[in-house]
Amino acid sequence: MPSSLLVIGAATTLLVSATRAPAQAHPPSARPLSSDSLEMRIVRQVTLHKDAVIGVAFHDLSTGDTLFINADDSFHAASTMKVPVMIELFRQVDAGRLHLDQPVPLANRFTSIVDGSSFTLNEADDSDSAAYQLIGKHVTVAQLVEHMITRSSNLATNALIDLVGPKNANATAHALGARDIRVLRGVEDGKAFRAGMNNTTTARDLATLMESIETGRAASRASCDSMRSVLLRQEFNGEIPAGLPTGTKVAHKTGWITGVLNDAAVVYPPRRRPYVLVVLTRGISDEVVARRLIADVSKMVYEHVMNSRATE
Repeated sequence: MPSSLLVIGAATTLLVSATRAPAQAHPPSARPLSSDSLEMRIVRQVTLHKDAVIGVAFHDLSTGDTLFINADDSFHAASTMKVPVMIELFRQVDAGRLHLDQPVPLANRFTSIVDGSSFTLNEADDSDSAAYQLIGKHVTVAQLVEHMITRSSNLATNALIDLVGPKNANATAHALGARDIRVLRGVEDGKAFRAGMNNTTTARDLATLMESIETGRAASRASCDSMRSVLLRQEFNGEIPAGLPTGTKVAHKTGWITGVLNDAAVVYPPRRRPYVLVVLTRGISDEVVARRLIADVSKMVYEHVMNSRATE
């Protein structure tokens, strides 16, 4: 597979590859990039941001086009790790071990993977304060999934991770072809964070998981349809959707912590098959700037897709 290694400025190194053939883990050869290519336009945009590192994985399910930029570099997963948790949950539903209408007693107390000590979540640090009104009540699995994905609730996420098991979510992700992703723990496990025991992912791995949902490989067809529906109801739309024409359908999951902003999506342009796009960022201290960069990349990819369609 053709590829190029670009070093631009003192702080930005990008490994870029684009082909219509399936991606290889270790590209064997190099080629120069044309100045007007999609990958070159993205590279130029990234170099406007000092110290920014970006990971991109793109696969057009209509044409087979792919683009990978730092796609195998490891990034902090932030809340994108909720995608493999959701997949594992629906697979357990398919197996009959869980039920979507199953009630779960919701408590704000969880166990650190470091030493088994207890910790709680701070409502002020969570993007979904509504979930904290449910503490002490029985909440269905379906409700917890909705909170975890559409509002990125950390409380709902930890409750579901306790239910399905992080090792199971990790194993399922790897079985689906996400070879480097690590799902180790729930959210806000401070001791684990300080010990470097974090959930990580690559752009390629998240793209693999999102595509597996879209194509019905992640679980049963009915479960994949349900997962897509939840992802389509995502309420945080300032990243990949912000670079698209108004009204474009996007099934996606965002994730952010200090200095990290991610989005993993299936985009549905009108009158054609969808495409998968994952953009991971780190090294940008201003979240507004990082959000704008992801939206810019999204816009470039969309224009590339629609122009490619026009010339086919």
